Amino acid sequence: MTRTTPPRPVDIAAVLPELAPLARTSVRLHPRPGAPTAADSSVGGPLLWPADEPWPTCPEHTGPWLTGYDPEDLRAQRRILTEGWARPRTPGTDFLTPEERAFVNGLGYTGVRKPLDGEVPLLPVLQLYARDVPSLPRPPGTDLLQVLWCSFEHGEDCMPGVQLRWRTAEEVRSPRETPWPPVVSENGYLPEPCLLHPEPGVVEYPAPHELDDDLAERVAAWEEGGAYDYHSDLAVAPGWKLGGYGNWSFCDPWPMNCEECGSAMRPFLTVDSSEWDGGTGSWCPEEEPAPDERPLYPQSHEPTMVNIGRGYTMQIHLCPESFDHPHLQAMQ
Repeated sequence: MTRTTPPRPVDIAAVLPELAPLARTSVRLHPRPGAPTAADSSVGGPLLWPADEPWPTCPEHTGPWLTGYDPEDLRAQRRILTEGWARPRTPGTDFLTPEERAFVNGLGYTGVRKPLDGEVPLLPVLQLYARDVPSLPRPPGTDLLQVLWCSFEHGEDCMPGVQLRWRTAEEVRSPRETPWPPVVSENGYLPEPCLLHPEPGVVEYPAPHELDDDLAERVAAWEEGGAYDYHSDLAVAPGWKLGGYGNWSFCDPWPMNCEECGSAMRPFLTVDSSEWDGGTGSWCPEEEPAPDERPLYPQSHEPTMVNIGRGYTMQIHLCPESFDHPHLQAMQ
């Protein structure tokens, strides 16, 4: 189904013409719950993977000392809550059956931690075919991007460790079944299977942190007493997306330079904890039902159930000189 970002409530480049040359476009991916196959562009779905190619694991995280949550337990818990909230019920009564309540209470909020024996198989996060996003940056001759991660914390920002894989879909003649890890570190790092509805050409402007001081002050002065917030309503599109600008929500930007060649890197992929700010926020697609018609669980603006940190974003940056150079990650 098509998803369309509403026109911005204010043409901020007309108000502040200095912003016009800074405009970039992004592709909002608009994940929505579904049953993807390996032939689909998806979040949290199976990947088109050659049978003769080993499935990647994380050498930094191995058992038996490592513990995590069983993905099947977490998916069962989500399924029970989804079905329970959707059922009609008498006010004041439990929305779950006694059996369902016992299962959910037995797991707790995030599940029961279990030990892992051996290395952690990486978890499928995103698959994107160039046929669905023709503007997808990719190495020559490839037409498929696959993103996997180790859900356990990596680096100073304590984010999942991401791997990017590029391939040519027609060369995968004998695909294998996607293996799922026996445990994940957090409920919020297990993506719910979603199909994608890419929307190209979404115009963005830099976050206030990336503007020069004079322009940032003029933006702040324009915001005073107004109805809209430059950052959240007009500048940086939320949600899973390709390109555009980074969020830089709680700190000043730091240089994202390639560790191999020193080139300045741009945002490539944003993994977000929500698609908009709930309700009828200015980035809510036009096709979404009215708030009182949306399901209570999962909430429409959180279809992937991914939660980066405390509701932040993960931004993956690529080197403009070579796809072989390592990417960089930032949490904002």
